[in-house]
Amino acid sequence: MPAPRTLICGSLAYDTIMVFRDRFGRHILPEKTQMLSVSFTVGDMRREWGGCAGNIAYNLKGLGGEPVVMATIGDDGAPYRERLEKLGVATDGLRSVPGTYTAQAYIITDLDDNQITAFHPGAMQRSHDNRVGEVEGVALGIVAPDGREGMLAHAAGFRAAGVPFVFDPGQALTLFTGEELLAMVEGAAVVAVNDYEGQLLAERTGAPLEAIARDVEALVVTHGAKGSSIHVGGATIHVPAVRASALVDPTGCGDAYRAGLLYGMGQGWDWQKTGRLASVMGSLKIAARGGQNHDVTRDAVAAAYRSHFGGEIW
Repeated sequence: MPAPRTLICGSLAYDTIMVFRDRFGRHILPEKTQMLSVSFTVGDMRREWGGCAGNIAYNLKGLGGEPVVMATIGDDGAPYRERLEKLGVATDGLRSVPGTYTAQAYIITDLDDNQITAFHPGAMQRSHDNRVGEVEGVALGIVAPDGREGMLAHAAGFRAAGVPFVFDPGQALTLFTGEELLAMVEGAAVVAVNDYEGQLLAERTGAPLEAIARDVEALVVTHGAKGSSIHVGGATIHVPAVRASALVDPTGCGDAYRAGLLYGMGQGWDWQKTGRLASVMGSLKIAARGGQNHDVTRDAVAAAYRSHFGGEIW
């Protein structure tokens, strides 16, 4: 079955990750935090392609899907555009915002895995300038973490166009009121959250997850190493986690999982098979550093699926 054009609404970002070969606690005086002034010399530094839209598109393209990125980039965004084009990812929805930087995070990690992060949203704050209806031939989509106004606009745009979409609030969940969250949930075909986000979603909206599951085709809740649960048609499908070859970096695992969901939905698969593919995708990602450095080929996915679940996926 040909893969449908899938509009990936979310962020593109540059992630600069640094490692401080010591412990922050040795250099921060608790009684002086009101006048904090410290400098950390970092020995290791790397720059990664990041952002939910970029990560999801990378994984979906590797599966054989047809992602179209809808995101905003700044004056420094040309390398990211070139990367997407080189990967064969459509950029119909990619907009440059003059006078801004592409969203970026600067992360310093110490030897105890404590982190200090500075995040600049930059062009992401103009994500609402993009319109779902301006991209032709879209049959499926996802609203992933992005600028607040953009997420609201894109969810409404999918609903107006009659295009089924996954609502993935992620770390942006706290930006919305309960009423706004319910409006996006009610317009979605699928809601995807991790277990903590699921509890927060229920608290913010005043609607238990059971009620939310009744309002959508499927509610997907991931539980890390415990696998995931797909609530559909009044039943719950438990999908086990796939053992990874190595536990290296969880960054982007949720995005890889969601790419698996989108591929299965686009192929019209049942939810058990779709969830298993998503689980495989998360396991492939966690074995590599960064959100877009793991090997995503149909052969690699088929081998992992066969090894863990038996049978063939393609």
